Amino acid sequence: MPLDSLTNGPYLGTARNPFSYEKVEQVSRDLQTEWLTLDEITQQLNLFGDESQDTYLQSIELATRQMVEDYLGMSIFPITYKCYYGAFNGMTGTQVCLDLPEISQDNLGNAGVTINFVGYYNASTPPIFTKLDITQYYYDVTGNKVICNGIPNEVNQNITNPIVVQYTTGSSPYAQYPVIKQAGLLMLTHLYNNRSNSFQGTLNDIPYGFDALLRPYKPLVL
Repeated sequence: MPLDSLTNGPYLGTARNPFSYEKVEQVSRDLQTEWLTLDEITQQLNLFGDESQDTYLQSIELATRQMVEDYLGMSIFPITYKCYYGAFNGMTGTQVCLDLPEISQDNLGNAGVTINFVGYYNASTPPIFTKLDITQYYYDVTGNKVICNGIPNEVNQNITNPIVVQYTTGSSPYAQYPVIKQAGLLMLTHLYNNRSNSFQGTLNDIPYGFDALLRPYKPLVL
């Protein structure tokens, strides 16, 4: 199908934005909240009564939690992102759908994504960023995207990605699943036992290890 029919034809209405997002930035992330407790970690590592390594254990606990979040593409604790989108002729004044790369659910099974703002850079020199009114867009939980009622004609066509969406993913209920925590403890054990990039032996994945435990929970988004 010709590109013109995608950008100017019937697909522009409520279909996916054919250009999707061009760039994604992580804006903020929880670097403090404990996921795996020290009690769970010391039991896993058989360090009963030894508090001399607590600071180190807390640092690799944070690294482990972020590895699990990144593997699943779902946040154990809220993470904020910015997505950038290109502009094209014919998109102003009509409904536009902006895909989001991340999904999440809260503990009630509702959408766990909060749209912080949707905005664009206008055609002034230098370009000025303007946020759309909250009534001009909404989050489509079934499609994992933001639907805008229209992008103003003054959007800048001369910069690469003038449209921006900032959103925050909510905490995933997966965080407390025993299988997810066990995967985290396995990875933490690996980090604890291997404190450098070099190793003289041969490392092999154990059956039902980190990947095998987490893979069923990795969301598939088409």
